[in-house]
Amino acid sequence: MTQPEFKAWPKIPRPKGNMITISEKMDGTNACIIIQEGVITGVQSRNRMIMVGDDNMGFASYVEANKEELTQLGDGYHYGEWVGPGIQKNPHKLIEKTFFLFNTFRPPETLTGCVKVVSVLYQGPYDEDEINKAYNELWSKASECKYTPEGIIVYSHNSRSYVKHTYANQDGKWSD
Repeated sequence: MTQPEFKAWPKIPRPKGNMITISEKMDGTNACIIIQEGVITGVQSRNRMIMVGDDNMGFASYVEANKEELTQLGDGYHYGEWVGPGIQKNPHKLIEKTFFLFNTFRPPETLTGCVKVVSVLYQGPYDEDEINKAYNELWSKASECKYTPEGIIVYSHNSRSYVKHTYANQDGKWSD
């Protein structure tokens, strides 16, 4: 029998001093484009692989129609939200369906014309007041623009984890 390898439990970061990014939680449907060696090799929804004819609210068809441009995103899994007419209630009142990447760190010059990035509401040190401020300001801004936002996403840089704060179903859709 060989000696086991020591694997330490990772340090758990504290909120203080941790950088966070707060973005708007878009109300649409989760989607992903998979690119390997410069070729789109898969398209998926939150739960399954999809294809033209069996796609996620037209997302696979959008990818097929824009594949040359979308391959410019580079290799990797490109997760985002597919939003617009016919998806959820289209709260942003978009004229056409749009793919918003979740990767807020992606430089704007690396985007293609048919892809956007979710809006960043705050980036800086972890601060409960800033989280509450972003949450409340998004609601106010959305009210002025006459749409109902879904909520915010708080990304922790240290732990590379996400937490969502929604306006409806604050304890989750399936909680009693």
